[in-house]
Amino acid sequence: MVDTQVISRQPAGTRAGTTGSNRAIRLWLYLAAAMVFALVVVGGATRLTESGLSITEWKPIHGIIPPLSAAEWQEEFDLYRQIPQYQLVNRGMSLDAFKTIFWWEWAHRFLARGVGFVFAVGLAFFWATGRLESRLKPRLLGILALGGLQGAIGWWMVASGLTERTDVSQYRLAVHLTTACIIFIATLWVAEGLRPLRADATPSRGSRRMALAIVFLCLFQIYLGGLVAGLNAGLAYNTWPLMDGAVVPSGLFSMQPVWHNFFENVKAVQFFHRLGAYLLLTVVIVHAVRCLRAAPSAHYSLGALWLVGAVLAQAGLGIATLLMHVPIEWALLHQAGAIGVLTLSVIHARPMFPRVGAPEGARAG
Repeated sequence: MVDTQVISRQPAGTRAGTTGSNRAIRLWLYLAAAMVFALVVVGGATRLTESGLSITEWKPIHGIIPPLSAAEWQEEFDLYRQIPQYQLVNRGMSLDAFKTIFWWEWAHRFLARGVGFVFAVGLAFFWATGRLESRLKPRLLGILALGGLQGAIGWWMVASGLTERTDVSQYRLAVHLTTACIIFIATLWVAEGLRPLRADATPSRGSRRMALAIVFLCLFQIYLGGLVAGLNAGLAYNTWPLMDGAVVPSGLFSMQPVWHNFFENVKAVQFFHRLGAYLLLTVVIVHAVRCLRAAPSAHYSLGALWLVGAVLAQAGLGIATLLMHVPIEWALLHQAGAIGVLTLSVIHARPMFPRVGAPEGARAG
């Protein structure tokens, strides 16, 4: 059995100081990933408190400064009172109540700007000081560009609720959430690739593929969760394991054309989110069994077991949240749990793919 001790901190051919540089870069990327994690949770709170439309203008730079006087607060409130959400849902809202939803949305945008600032400044510093390996530069630039695109996607989402709707489009909400998670995955993947190398049993090609599939299944399940949130589908059919009195409820394809049901039918969207959870749990269990049979003491086998436990816990959170009719605290815990499972899936999968220049049989640990 191969020992799992760290065997090398520097693949052959790397210059002195690479280890220290990689550690600093890794910590910076972990900070950026943690901020994206927090951003997703705050975004969930913004959605649950219906605060996302409280700021009706997109000011990428000037918008970092909140209202500082009574006149500025009144100006923001007057802008909000022009949109359908106020006129049809919140008519008569007080200025103090408006301030509550405003601060949620402002905090979400402020944190998003903070992520961009931390990532851009860190990238510029490590690049200028010559600490970045050539292979990292296009990857990190790609993540930075995706972050800029995400800001535009966020405004595209908000804009969908400013004229005709009283909330944002579930299509755009799901895209916004999924893009944030893609940024999170990419950041964490690069960071994990900079960890010291471990000597470990080499996973089979099938295990590697399944580990990568689990990452994508987690991401897809989060996308489905975005549709559920966008349609407020969690507030309907609050029973489990049956749904509307049946294992497979009727009316899943009542809309025409049929494809609308996957995005606009409240019952279908919640049902497919449940199915996604069952599929993910099944896959992680099968994957863990295969890993344990192949190499019971390998580092990646332990990671597979952690994934099973995390998915079970997340499923329990989802069921509890549903049965309690989606209290905000439990809903946020469920959303945070989803990102937690995604985190474990990336940490589990990344070491299965050897780094360029790594010794034969070694894995990024």
